[in-house]
Amino acid sequence: MKTVDLFDKFFKGKKVLITGHSGFKGSWLCIWLNELGAEVYGYALEPNTPKDNFVTVQLSSKIHHFIGDVRDRENLERYFEEVQPDIALHLAAQPLVIDSYNDPHYNFETNVMGTVNFFEAVRKSCSVKVAINVTTDKCYQNKEWLWGYRENDAMGGDDPYSASKGCSELITHAYQNSFFSADGTPAIASARAGNVIGGGDWADNRIIPDTLRSYLNNTPLVLRNPESIRPWQFVLEPLYGYLLLAKKLWEDGKSFSGGWNFGPSSAKNHTVAHVIHEVKNLLPSLNFQIDHSDGKLHEAGLLKLDVSKSITELHWLPKLDFKQTIDFTVRGYLDELEYPSNLYIARLKQIEGYCSIS
Repeated sequence: MKTVDLFDKFFKGKKVLITGHSGFKGSWLCIWLNELGAEVYGYALEPNTPKDNFVTVQLSSKIHHFIGDVRDRENLERYFEEVQPDIALHLAAQPLVIDSYNDPHYNFETNVMGTVNFFEAVRKSCSVKVAINVTTDKCYQNKEWLWGYRENDAMGGDDPYSASKGCSELITHAYQNSFFSADGTPAIASARAGNVIGGGDWADNRIIPDTLRSYLNNTPLVLRNPESIRPWQFVLEPLYGYLLLAKKLWEDGKSFSGGWNFGPSSAKNHTVAHVIHEVKNLLPSLNFQIDHSDGKLHEAGLLKLDVSKSITELHWLPKLDFKQTIDFTVRGYLDELEYPSNLYIARLKQIEGYCSIS
């Protein structure tokens, strides 16, 4: 099946290189670009588990798949030289707060030097016209205030993961001003998404994968921080933003450089507990309990994004309300049970359904 093309055939025939394509968001992005007619090239580590989205949709047979580590600068540069991509998107990262505490060196090496290596490969490429570094809402210095962070707010982070993503943003800014400001150089930007959820994510220490594991194993889900507020969004929402941003950078150049937030409207931020109650409406047998123990690692309690810039200048707008976000997410996991041999088609149906929402 072919999906609705929200981008007026812009990606058809273009070479798009994605680092981190074997990850959760990267694999969904590859599926979407593949159906838009792009020539998709991926550079990433092997998937973590046989349940990962990349594996279950059999993506290695549908795109150009290369195993590589973004910490290996020479290897990454060689791959850019071999592929000669038109557009490059950097999604490779150490993505988990708790894992950043367990191995801070690997976290910083991957998220900081990996970003440097990506932009060095872009800088030395003769073909790249657009490059986007995908980071996170946690790149901001979180002051736990009630309003959403805007793109010009300070970078920071009290845990290794958040700090590394703040550094990744500063690196992007430095490369933009030092190497990519002149005419004829690539147009670059960064994209900051909220808490992205959807079928195919089986990472440890993430609330939705933990919830589905508890449901499938019939064990109680333990909530560490039930009152924490996050900008929850279905995986296709930020991907739509990344693709729209890439198109704008290509067509209008450096006027679209800089940072961009992609998240729900501020009125649609919800607590962890609210998310779990909504999931339980769809999966009634789910049981959960709250962890009241002391000594838990620091995680942000209140974090919101202001997406006014993306709405006004990119004409990007979240398509799903909170209930639809949870419905799409749970449906994606149930598809893995119901269509194990044809999951790629099930993912396409979700993309088609998303694109069809006005």
